[in-house]
Amino acid sequence: MNVNHHPTSASLEKVRKLVRIYTEKSGTTTHPDAQVTESIVLGLARNLDELGRPLCPCRFYPDRLEESKHRTWICACDDMQIYKYCHCLLFVNGEGKPITEHLPRDHEGRQTSGLVVDPTPDKGRPLRALAAQREEERRTRPS
Repeated sequence: MNVNHHPTSASLEKVRKLVRIYTEKSGTTTHPDAQVTESIVLGLARNLDELGRPLCPCRFYPDRLEESKHRTWICACDDMQIYKYCHCLLFVNGEGKPITEHLPRDHEGRQTSGLVVDPTPDKGRPLRALAAQREEERRTRPS
């Protein structure tokens, strides 16, 4: 990825709309440090321009194009939609912490951030029923 590439205004607008709508749906907020949020939005928009999908910019992929063909790390990613956990810290609680309450105990997010309670458990997690499938995928697919 060419990190110097400035995304198109159309992609930026799409990503900002996605973020606005998803924070409302999930009961989360964007990171309180505007630079963190903007950096992630720019990365998502760049990936939208380059790959045609808003692939999570906060992960390393052996093959970004191949990874973009999977749903797993397309924002809002599977971890966000299943567990309400955002690796990027784009979707967080009011203190800027990632929500870890719904993660499996051995998940890296739980180990790193400890237990962070979901302030709006009645919102978000539309794919929660896929948690077992996601854990199998986490063990068998490298990304």
